[in-house]
Amino acid sequence: MRSALDRLVSWFGFALAAVLLVAGALLAYGSWFINNNVEEQLSQQNITMPAKDRLETPEQKAALEKFAGQKMTTGDQAKAFADQYILVHMNTQSNNKTYEEVSGEYMKANKSAPNAEETKKLGELRQSLFMGNTLRGMLLNAYAFGTMAKVALWAAIGAFLGALVFLVLALMGLRHAKRVARPATA
Repeated sequence: MRSALDRLVSWFGFALAAVLLVAGALLAYGSWFINNNVEEQLSQQNITMPAKDRLETPEQKAALEKFAGQKMTTGDQAKAFADQYILVHMNTQSNNKTYEEVSGEYMKANKSAPNAEETKKLGELRQSLFMGNTLRGMLLNAYAFGTMAKVALWAAIGAFLGALVFLVLALMGLRHAKRVARPATA
């Protein structure tokens, strides 16, 4: 009876090991696929990270110095560039106003004085903030996908380790089943 139970549990362990092995392979492929796409899409944009001498604030230096002068190819680079370079310049230009706030001011000004110089400047700022927000959104999506690739990689490693553990336990269970199945000799 004990031998049959050990074999049953061992085969269940082999099945779990197989499932975890397949899951690990799929997760590893997913990680590779996502990383490849992020790198390919960012490389096509041909964005070079700012040089060290173009970094103005301590926050910019902390976030961007390690990437200075490199071609942008990773989600981490994209996030640093979006948050510490593009956003900083957008906030500097707009006095920390959002696109929505500047757009509202522009629409009011356009109704009252459509040809005024101030209205034209607000329109240019609005356009600049729109383009900055669009680029930031795309770069932050690259960061999100890059993060998903990292999570998938760690999950793949965990699945492979789990498969190994269940394989070893299943083999030990079969070995134990053979020992228990032999009749005891005096």
